Amino acid sequence: MTGSSQPDVARSRLCRSPFLSIKFFVFCHGLLQLSQLLVSGYLKSSISTIERRYGLSSQTSGLLASFNEVGNTLLIVFVSYLGSRVHRPRLIGCGALLVSLAGFLMALPHFLTGPYEYDHSVASTFSNTTDLCQPGAPAAGANLSDASCPPHGSRENQEVLLVMFVAQALLGIGGVPIQPFGISYIDDFASHRNSPLYLGILFSLTVVGPGVAFMLGSAMLRFYVDIDKVSSAEVQLTNKDPRWVGAWWPGFLVAASLVALCALPYFFFPREMPKEVVRGKDRGSKKREDVLSQLRPRSQHTESLSLMEFIRRFPVVLLRNLRHPVYLLVVLAQVNISAMVAGLATFMGKFLERQFSLTASLANMIIGAVNIPGAMVGIVVGGAILKRFQMSLRQCSALCVLGMLLCLLTAFPLLFLGCPTQKVAGVTHWDSSGFGHHAMACNARCRCPERGFNPVCGSDGVEYTSPCSAGCSSLALRPDGSILNYTGCSCVGAAGAPGAARPGPCGTGCSHLFVPFVVLSCLAGILASTSHTPSFMLILRSIQPEDKSFAVGIQFMLLRVLAWMPGPVLYGSAIDTSCVLWERRCERRAACRYYDNTLFRHRYLGLQFFFEVGAFLCFMTVYVILRKQEREASQAEETKAEPEKEKLAGKSTKSPESKV
Repeated sequence: MTGSSQPDVARSRLCRSPFLSIKFFVFCHGLLQLSQLLVSGYLKSSISTIERRYGLSSQTSGLLASFNEVGNTLLIVFVSYLGSRVHRPRLIGCGALLVSLAGFLMALPHFLTGPYEYDHSVASTFSNTTDLCQPGAPAAGANLSDASCPPHGSRENQEVLLVMFVAQALLGIGGVPIQPFGISYIDDFASHRNSPLYLGILFSLTVVGPGVAFMLGSAMLRFYVDIDKVSSAEVQLTNKDPRWVGAWWPGFLVAASLVALCALPYFFFPREMPKEVVRGKDRGSKKREDVLSQLRPRSQHTESLSLMEFIRRFPVVLLRNLRHPVYLLVVLAQVNISAMVAGLATFMGKFLERQFSLTASLANMIIGAVNIPGAMVGIVVGGAILKRFQMSLRQCSALCVLGMLLCLLTAFPLLFLGCPTQKVAGVTHWDSSGFGHHAMACNARCRCPERGFNPVCGSDGVEYTSPCSAGCSSLALRPDGSILNYTGCSCVGAAGAPGAARPGPCGTGCSHLFVPFVVLSCLAGILASTSHTPSFMLILRSIQPEDKSFAVGIQFMLLRVLAWMPGPVLYGSAIDTSCVLWERRCERRAACRYYDNTLFRHRYLGLQFFFEVGAFLCFMTVYVILRKQEREASQAEETKAEPEKEKLAGKSTKSPESKV
């Protein structure tokens, strides 16, 4: 009795362990996916701030944002091969630790570099005279301008970029096993009844995660970048100043720490756990099975291939699926949508900052609280329509066509909802008083530093790159020492009557267009997202069952190679072409200071419209193909049915009952 009861006690203890519960695994995996998405999404929320801090072009920052896909793409193919051959929870834990390391590395440049010097033409906080017009002081700011490029400055910038690119590569490599192995582990050991619910929870978190990342970015960017190095009294900037750089780095530390904590439980999960039993459904023989006999995943029944056989078979399956017109066209439609989303997610914050003169914090809050939840609503609505009407393949394609058509109609007005380029003297605005590209007659006596950047807004509504360039000779201070305004500005106002200027840029002055823009962009996102679930159903139902796992792997590989990797770089390059004044650091082009807002809007949103048209045309072609296939199938059925009808008609004429 005692001997037989001991194994029973041991088994009951095993069963009570949380690490033998698939529900606990789903809970842990949901937290891990959310924290992983915080690391990758947080970069997009702070990309414009990192540009300003380290003097990066949009093309470079776009390449940085997409570089995590490089490591991911190189290894994702082998996930299909590894399947259940490895200890999946431990591999997920190792991947999560790599993601955590990547997050800490992303924040490392802040600690490697010195304090951020936002304006080298201002000597100190309370002594701003070097930024004013000083006649008779030859090249007053020349030395200060040269000081902005220390001997190690260029090398320091290269080291920062190297660290960030390595971090992004590690982020991609670490993220490879997390979602695929997590999904397959849940599918193996969850009951058939609960598996869709668990997977639905995980998929919903992939949409919620970026929203949380943008909200985290919004909170962090309200603080000054060197909050740990300088006191707030030494910083006389507000977050509305174009020189302001928010604290972009603490968010990476928070997200990386969360990932490290979430990784720990995975080293205690078993390679195989008891299959979940749903009460009232899976009783009977399962109840009498030994606990250890349940440790058999469904994946053991899949075909066992060697690595060489897998590599040999992969191109065959790839070509077979790519020759399937419906599969190929739906994947191309998803490539268009994903490239659009990749570009919008990376640079939407920057677009809102430049077009509507928003702070980086507010722009992130809008994206995290409005645009991303809108996309989530669209995905849910698309899935609900699919379930409610039990749609056929042709009807799924029709829903995708309708969603993209309505999205195009909603997105088109966005091309015209924007702000004009602000008037910047000597950059985008010239008049008859002697403004020129490089010098102005009204401030020629001031000998202003070429690289000085401390924007002020003149009382005439024109923006100047510094008080010196506006010809201002004096200033008025508030009791706390901050600048109230600049006076005696020879370039401001009518000739012979010097005007005044206030600190900070003039802004774009079209805040009334901001709410309509946000509403229309959110609506366009909802409509485009309704095609998400139907397009996946088109792929899963149109391919051969034995190719399903391969086809989904190929689909995600193509999305990474054709959309997520080049998308941000393409958008960044288009944005750079609309720049009208570049910052110069160490004789190299750095971040853009002023854009042609109309060009920026047309090229940025024009790319979005281009990708939406591409997705619409692909879905439309799929609809035409499926409609043609349905017609051919119905005609074939009618042709088959005609001989049978004739036989039945012949029998009825010969039967005696048919005669009168």
